[in-house]
Amino acid sequence: MFKPLLLTAALAAALPAMAATTLIRDVRVFDGQRSYEHRNVLIDGAKIADPDFHGKAPADTVIIDGKGRTLLPGLIDSHVHAYRYLELPLLFGVTTQVDMFTGVSIMQDMAARMQRGENKDRADMFSAGTLATVPGGHGTEYGIAIQTLTRPEEAQAWVDARIAEGSHFIKIVLEQGSAAHPTPSLDLPTVKALVDAAHRRGKLAVVHIATLANARAALEAGADGLVHLFVGERIAPDDLAAFAALARSRKAFIIPTFSVMESIAGVQEQDVLDDKTLMALLLKEQVQPLRGSHGSSAHPEKLAAPRAVVKALRDAGVTLLAGTDAGNVGTQYGASMHHELLAMTQAGLAPSEALAAATSAPARAFRLPQRGRIAKGYKADLLLVEGDPTADIGATRRIVEVWKDGAPVSPLRTAQMKAVADEASAQKGKALALPPEGRISLFSPERFGSPFGMGWVPSTDNFMGGKSTAKLAFVESGGQRAADVTASVKPGFAYPWAGIAFIPGQQPMQAADLSAATVLRFRARGDGQRYAVAIMSKGVSIPVNQPFTAGEGWSEVVLPLSSFKGVDASALTMIAFNAGPKPGDYQFQIADVRLTEE
Repeated sequence: MFKPLLLTAALAAALPAMAATTLIRDVRVFDGQRSYEHRNVLIDGAKIADPDFHGKAPADTVIIDGKGRTLLPGLIDSHVHAYRYLELPLLFGVTTQVDMFTGVSIMQDMAARMQRGENKDRADMFSAGTLATVPGGHGTEYGIAIQTLTRPEEAQAWVDARIAEGSHFIKIVLEQGSAAHPTPSLDLPTVKALVDAAHRRGKLAVVHIATLANARAALEAGADGLVHLFVGERIAPDDLAAFAALARSRKAFIIPTFSVMESIAGVQEQDVLDDKTLMALLLKEQVQPLRGSHGSSAHPEKLAAPRAVVKALRDAGVTLLAGTDAGNVGTQYGASMHHELLAMTQAGLAPSEALAAATSAPARAFRLPQRGRIAKGYKADLLLVEGDPTADIGATRRIVEVWKDGAPVSPLRTAQMKAVADEASAQKGKALALPPEGRISLFSPERFGSPFGMGWVPSTDNFMGGKSTAKLAFVESGGQRAADVTASVKPGFAYPWAGIAFIPGQQPMQAADLSAATVLRFRARGDGQRYAVAIMSKGVSIPVNQPFTAGEGWSEVVLPLSSFKGVDASALTMIAFNAGPKPGDYQFQIADVRLTEE
């Protein structure tokens, strides 16, 4: 199995030891705010020496032909969760990421690399580190132990602890979940106390919201910015005008994050998936998140409200920033930024406004030093593309070169393209042969066996910090050799579960190529409660679920693998049968589990 993380050393070795003096000649320049024709831009080491150079280039200068091309500041993604694929954004021209929640050790390591000037092989990162939320609230479901809070009196100490860890700004969660899955949230007095505590220390305070009401409340509490908008089929004209006026009066910035809102609406980034030049830079497991979505079915009508809001905010002069929420299903670092720019233009921004939202505007809003502009003394984080993206936003995808701290990134891009091609070649003909009748459940009194892989094991939320339990026992019932599952789903994790799982690899999270199968079949009986089949494949961090009911008598359940949106059958890592997330006691039996061709 090809492991992309092993690329890091090879990719870094492909970079030149030092940035050379480079002259990009006769190029169109978008400097982060406006365009200029026929410029000569001189790079000296890691800095821009002259954005409008005239005269003779120094000896040994590398000359780049800019005719018919546009030079841009490196793109800034204003909303990511940077916990993996740290080398990936740079390959797509994203030279800086604003991280909204990641592991503290990752944040600190990235800050140290940047301080030492040793971050030429990754996008720079400015992070909130740990977000502010309550026990069991949004942000606690990822298995990362974090400090939570519940009262205004705790706010200053909480903020000071984040600053001591190295947080560049403070992120606050104000979300109560959905009717189907309500979650606890910070109350408004605590949100206001956190905003004030951040401001007392000279730090920005941004807020995660998911509704118009929470968006208004966050702005009224003094938030410097909102890191999302909200989905909806419509928004009343009066509400739209009032919200735009409020954001303008508070001088707040807004990050719409169309990429993840589309995922919530069940809409894929099909333009990215269809773009061969972008796909040539993504390994198979890096493509998989783009094939999935938070929404189980497509409801593009849910995007009407955020598009209307973005247009109103733009018309009101509110600062808009381009951010993808990469790290979520339906997105990918770097690649999704090009889709985000397109989505912003589809919502009413001119291409040049969308480009500013990905360069100078986030640098100014998040107080990011010496980036986001093509100006003397600024970092030589640059993107050179064919064509004119101020006229055709799609031109940002036609990458000629990326520079990070003055060093060309093309060796990294070439190495990644080779890795993608090699992976595709190596995987040909690797599908596992299906067992007789496709049966993967070989249950007996001695063991819960399988024809391949680790076999069958209890499945619980314990490794995510949950407290649920599952016990397995062999039973023979109604002619079926079954696994009897006694599950106790307990509060303690945002989405608790317990059940039984089949691990097709030789070890946990090792992928198996089961692409010869198209259908999952099994028999179930139980206590009449609702359960879920959860399937994961390599590159997907959240399982895709399909419901079933375990009634009193045995019944066969037939689920096409295609119904598990975003799951790649050629890289399966788990098939689980789970109770939850509703807390309580469950009892069910599973038998005759098969993967078949039809």
